[in-house]
Amino acid sequence: MDTDLNDYGRKQADAFYNTYKHVPFDKIYTSTLKRTHQTVKRFIEDGISWTQYAGLDELAWGIYEGKESTEEMRIAFAQMMEGWTNGHLHLKFENGESPLEVKERQLEVLEKLIAENEAKNILICMHGRAMRLFLCLLTNRPISDMDEFPHQNTTLYKLYFDGNKFEIIDFHNTDHLNVFCEQD
Repeated sequence: MDTDLNDYGRKQADAFYNTYKHVPFDKIYTSTLKRTHQTVKRFIEDGISWTQYAGLDELAWGIYEGKESTEEMRIAFAQMMEGWTNGHLHLKFENGESPLEVKERQLEVLEKLIAENEAKNILICMHGRAMRLFLCLLTNRPISDMDEFPHQNTTLYKLYFDGNKFEIIDFHNTDHLNVFCEQD
């Protein structure tokens, strides 16, 4: 769903900006979904070069996309996650995407990012499940390990690329949200 950030999400985005505005980002990449644009809006307004890639969009949840959560849906999601963890990465909800399909579109983006970038500091803003899959790609882990990467909105994973491989140097950092929570 291409939804706007809610008030809480805008506060999280502000907290993220206020904590990391000093980082000299050379380039910003986001998905094509507007909540990623809204999350990094203030960085973009600072004049940092910005590109959108559909390959960074969230995994499509098919028939469950945008639906209010029900017990039946929670059970279906739990079963799907268990299937993915057990290596059944072709599984998907009707009209949705599988992790393997998301991996293919993310590989295209990753190849572009590596080929066209000499930027030192890159900010990528994307979505929870897609981000977990992308982290598996970047760290050369099986995508069935995606849930090894915790996530919450505006979490920070900082990676270093030595020209051959990526290394996580800051894992699931939410310190900026602590400041945000103290303000409430």
